[in-house]
Amino acid sequence: MKKFQELINDAINRRSSDLFILPYQDKYRILLCVKGEKVKVDELSMENGQQMIAYFKYRGNMTVSEHRRPQIGALKWQTGNSMIDLRLSTVGNYRGQESLVIRFIYSLVNLDYRVIMPEQWQRISRLTHRRGLILFAGPMGSGKTTTMYRLAKELAETELVMTIEDPVEIEEANFLQLQVNQKAGMEYQELLKVGLRHRPDDFIIGEIRDAETANLAVQAALSGHLVLATVHAVNVCGVIARMRQLGVEQYYLKQVLTGVCYQRLLPLTNGDSLLFDLLSGEELSLAVDQEETRGMGNEWLSQLEKLFQEGKISLANYKKYQNG
Repeated sequence: MKKFQELINDAINRRSSDLFILPYQDKYRILLCVKGEKVKVDELSMENGQQMIAYFKYRGNMTVSEHRRPQIGALKWQTGNSMIDLRLSTVGNYRGQESLVIRFIYSLVNLDYRVIMPEQWQRISRLTHRRGLILFAGPMGSGKTTTMYRLAKELAETELVMTIEDPVEIEEANFLQLQVNQKAGMEYQELLKVGLRHRPDDFIIGEIRDAETANLAVQAALSGHLVLATVHAVNVCGVIARMRQLGVEQYYLKQVLTGVCYQRLLPLTNGDSLLFDLLSGEELSLAVDQEETRGMGNEWLSQLEKLFQEGKISLANYKKYQNG
């Protein structure tokens, strides 16, 4: 029990986004995801790994005796003077060995959020006053949700902000937060339809993952809302390609897209910080017109070059992040 608690507290102290308890041969491996990188931190015997999973399933109000079917759960974890929300997900492999992933949900005020180029943040912030659809992409752990929340919090003093997520990743008292519940038949699409009746000024959509959600997000933006959403894509132009793949016509993309933002957390010589690749205005309009998508934008490459010339990023990392 004490070892389990120490593992969780260590993960929180390292600001891990996720902890993985995974079967490997005749034992369990414990991995942490820190700033998008997975690192093995421990190994447990098969018995201890199963005990750890059972412990968290019990705490998360999940069925302890079920080892094959997927389950989700949640619990609150006390560490020091802070309370951290944990989201749990389990599933068994073909041999009946169960795995557990724990996602850590940190308060917005406790998150370390550094931007390499402050002028980039100012540009993105100005876009939120123009309405329309702003899309965000980047690897897991790159801070996309935090970026959207920080932008929306600047608006929440005078506007109603509604979030639709699966699950809610950050609790924010200034927002009206809705969570996807598949068992209750409340998917993204249903919650978006309900949300529109509440007449919010701004929407945050945790992820656009299917054609119906993509088109509802477009319709919400066309009707005068600001919509911030994430999309899976490997670069800034890939976001546009993904929206086309989800059935959004070029005509509507040109009308509704206010900005597209790809972000990565870069390991600088003085600590980690965010760099953005941003498309807006005429540059965004030209990108929508292109049939074939290109890689990273000119802004990304020039900023990366500048960081390297100033000695703020190593040669190895300069080469590593040229393609996003």
